[in-house]
Amino acid sequence: MRRRAVLGGVLLIVAAAASPPPEPSGYRTQDYRGPVPATLAGGRVISTPQARALWQAHSAVFIDVMPQTPRPAGLPAGTIWRPRPRRDIPGSIWLPDVGYGALAERMQAYFARHLQQASKGAHDRTLVFYCLADCWHSWNAAKRAVGLGYTAVAWYPGGTDAWEAAGLPLELRHPEDRPNLTE
Repeated sequence: MRRRAVLGGVLLIVAAAASPPPEPSGYRTQDYRGPVPATLAGGRVISTPQARALWQAHSAVFIDVMPQTPRPAGLPAGTIWRPRPRRDIPGSIWLPDVGYGALAERMQAYFARHLQQASKGAHDRTLVFYCLADCWHSWNAAKRAVGLGYTAVAWYPGGTDAWEAAGLPLELRHPEDRPNLTE
């Protein structure tokens, strides 16, 4: 009997850990890697097969919001440093650093400008936001797009991790003209 109670308790803990957290009312501002909600108010959550169908039909703009690795502070002058390469879904645009919970005014403007360009001004154009699996950056960016009035926002929480695991192609990507926030 005791063994059954312990096993039941372990199963409850595992089930609780496996269930997604509730969708917050605001943006996630810390601990960006961890379990994400199963919903996005004002948008839709898509699976890998759904993302693949949109990609194959060329019926959506795919937007990677993976943060860009910054140049390490204090590197001696003349030190060669190369940012970590990013491989993402072919044809995507990479808008790094727009998925943080709070954005500087320049980053908010950068995000809005690139969404306007990517959607060609059509707020009903399907925009697919992604990053990595269990990454709040893509959830935050999708929520931010909904807040900007985009009505066909899709969030792909599996991101490049799920895409690659499904055997789908990735390609090297360079970020769009990200603003310098230190000027």
